[in-house]
Amino acid sequence: MNRIRKGDQVIVTAGKDKGKKGDVVRVLGDKVVVSNVNIVKRHTKPNPQAGQPGGVIEREAPIHISNVMLFNPASGKGERIGFKVLEDGRKLRVFRSSGEAVDA
Repeated sequence: MNRIRKGDQVIVTAGKDKGKKGDVVRVLGDKVVVSNVNIVKRHTKPNPQAGQPGGVIEREAPIHISNVMLFNPASGKGERIGFKVLEDGRKLRVFRSSGEAVDA
């Protein structure tokens, strides 16, 4: 079970976009793509078969998962995540500071 999943709201803790918040769009192993974070310019050639025009396209690049923290709306900060095993054997993600469950 991953500590950070698609759809989670995270805050960037390191790098050029430190302090920015966004939602996780994709999880790629040990990297995540966060909306409106780590924007890069990509020079693409036109592809008529796919109907894709050429030019300079801005898109989000992956950022390492260690450089983001899950955002806790109760405290307004990024916090570490732990796991709690329930009686029926299911794992639940919890914030380590307060112990409350992550609503995801």
